[in-house]
Amino acid sequence: MTVLSTRALGRALLARQHLLARTDLEPAALVHHLGGLQAQAVPQPPYLGLLARLDGFSPEQLTTLIEQRAVVRIALQRGTIHLVTAEDCRTLRPLLQPVLDQALRTTYGKRLAGLDLTALAAEARALVEEGPRTFQQLGALLAAGRPDRDPAALAQAARCLLPLVQVPPRGLWGRSGPAAHTTAEAWLGRPMDPSPSPDDLVLRYLAAFGPAGAADLRKWCGLTGLGPVLRRLAPRLLTFRDEQGRPLYDLPEAPRPEPDVPAPVRLVAPFDNLLLSHADRSRVLPEEYKGRVMSQNGIVLGTLLVDGLVAGTWRLTGEQEVVVQPFVPLARADREAAEAEARRVLAFAGEGSGAVRIEAVA
Repeated sequence: MTVLSTRALGRALLARQHLLARTDLEPAALVHHLGGLQAQAVPQPPYLGLLARLDGFSPEQLTTLIEQRAVVRIALQRGTIHLVTAEDCRTLRPLLQPVLDQALRTTYGKRLAGLDLTALAAEARALVEEGPRTFQQLGALLAAGRPDRDPAALAQAARCLLPLVQVPPRGLWGRSGPAAHTTAEAWLGRPMDPSPSPDDLVLRYLAAFGPAGAADLRKWCGLTGLGPVLRRLAPRLLTFRDEQGRPLYDLPEAPRPEPDVPAPVRLVAPFDNLLLSHADRSRVLPEEYKGRVMSQNGIVLGTLLVDGLVAGTWRLTGEQEVVVQPFVPLARADREAAEAEARRVLAFAGEGSGAVRIEAVA
């Protein structure tokens, strides 16, 4: 089988993520292609994730999609909040139920021992469909009939057992609101997909993140047992190996640019799945920088890409400023490109007169 270098894998990933060249796709179509954007931090990451990939994108475009219920925020891959299209919510949430079941057993199993979870889920559904509730409100209501139980554990059980979406104004650019929840069925007016396809899940992952193997799939979504699905699909796929000899699968028609194709400087959003969706992240994130980008408590900083690799971090502050922290000295052209990308962020945020600060290498 053909061996793909780490650099070649990086270029393939950037092409599919529309980080080699921005796209004119509609925002909802890009959200679908990406399989959603991680969105537990509000409101910046999904907005900035689309900005890095789309031409002519404005905050109002995504805000309108959220308000019109065309996209929703819900716990999905790895049990984390993602922004996905309404249709993907209906298919991905049932497929990823085992991930949430495992998270519930691991974190709250002892506190929920002996509890009738079916009855709890039914009561929680009635409460949130009566009106959106925060987890604090929901936990208190559920604990009223279970005074010996931890309200927080009861609320988290509801989160895992039910497809709960966060309703706006939570997550809207320039606005704020509590993390209030109702069921996806009530919010969208449609049931969950009764028979979602794991084959489609695998093929869509490869379209946005391939070439990849079973361990990469597991890292992206949290599901185990997808190796047999990959092997079943193998006759429809191309097979490669990475430089360590591990098998990789890919869609025949997917882009695989030459490894020397230029990669422009980009500012990638905090918590972007670009960095979270492979067992071996070295195709875009050098191992020596992992600890500077990802904290032990799950924080993932915005990153500066230079020549297709993470070369620093960045942030949009509340003081109308974009601050870039390079890990290595930047060539003049790369520094100018980073400043241009930062100006683009400021214009998007309505802070065109804001400042760009590129700090000295630490």
